[in-house]
Amino acid sequence: MSQGYARTDLDGLVALSERMPGLRSVAVGVWVRTGSVHERPEEMGVSHLLEHMVFKGTTRRSARDIALVLERVGGSLDAYTTREHTGYQARVLDDQFDLALDVLADLVLSPLLRAEDLDLEREVVLEEISTVEDTPDDLIFDLHATQLWGSHPYGYAVLGTRDSVSGLGVDALRRAYAAGYRRSNLIVAASGNVDHARFVDRVGRLFENAAAGRRNGVLATPPPMPVVRAAVPRAAAQTHIVMGSQTFGHTDPRRYALVLLSNALGGGMSSRLFQRVREELALAYSVYSYQSFYRQGGASGVYVGTRPEWADRAQSVVEEELGKVAAEGITAEELSDVKGQVKGQLVLSLESTGARLHRLAATALFDEPFRTVEQVIAEVDAVTLDDAAALSAEYFQPEKQSVIRMGPTEGTANTDTTTELPS
Repeated sequence: MSQGYARTDLDGLVALSERMPGLRSVAVGVWVRTGSVHERPEEMGVSHLLEHMVFKGTTRRSARDIALVLERVGGSLDAYTTREHTGYQARVLDDQFDLALDVLADLVLSPLLRAEDLDLEREVVLEEISTVEDTPDDLIFDLHATQLWGSHPYGYAVLGTRDSVSGLGVDALRRAYAAGYRRSNLIVAASGNVDHARFVDRVGRLFENAAAGRRNGVLATPPPMPVVRAAVPRAAAQTHIVMGSQTFGHTDPRRYALVLLSNALGGGMSSRLFQRVREELALAYSVYSYQSFYRQGGASGVYVGTRPEWADRAQSVVEEELGKVAAEGITAEELSDVKGQVKGQLVLSLESTGARLHRLAATALFDEPFRTVEQVIAEVDAVTLDDAAALSAEYFQPEKQSVIRMGPTEGTANTDTTTELPS
């Protein structure tokens, strides 16, 4: 146990804190175990729209009050929605901690959810969807997720679609709120100059009247999906390519090996893909590997953006590198280098109260024990070449990657195995 870490269960609500001596600031957040995976397809995007709507006013504060209350004392307040949870967070000076926690409790427990606010905020979300549609290197990941997960909720668009968001009424928002924003789904966490006993007392008072109800259940494990090769025609200066496969969930201990393997493949300037695709062949400005871990599954893949006339070549080179890693694994030198890279990034990130806050929340969101930095470093150091080789052989074979390409189709190769999707 970390010297500064503490956890208290308050009748279903989880309160977590990590004291960071010497700081004059606190990061504090409330997480709700509800996200796009808990939605019906016809109401896709309701969790994200609900996150927007709580900022439109509560029983004690107007929308303008919410916008001003922490900014006027130098703090910040924001929120986000993911597939599996919704988060509200603030960062303030330590003497404003009570105020920040009060604002967060107000947002989560007392939103007005008025029809007249929905008419306006829906337009804001539709503009957000437009932003993604105009950003191909964001949109292509949504399209790839839809192909990778099929009808499983991991394939739902977090923002929803134009049709689903346009059809959402205030009754749908209130149903989503009642179903998700319950005491058993709440996690409250703080990091920085915070005293746990005082924090728990304050949380107990502020969240005393949180609605009762059962915690959201765990999703079914996603079924394997057939490999897809798809193209999305679009007039643009670049062709964007994502190739990836399903992997395992966040609680799988192999995730440390997969992170190391992914970093060796495309996690930085020294990685294989950066050196081959960008430095040696100058086929792209942006090329990298990625991984996403959810509760019941995960994804690992590669993104590259390149000129349309170079798209076939860039994809071929990436597949060559994937094939080499799948067949041979990585070298002892590469493994040593990426271990140093990942451990350094971990330690540097944890000098931030925000990073510590998200790490705290993740332990409760995924029902994992809290691990000290030293314990995480030990997990990273324990990964062997055989571990990396086993994962690369299982997940990095080129023929196992679902591929989506978005961009002009003229001058690129078409095969019978490629499905053309609407732009």
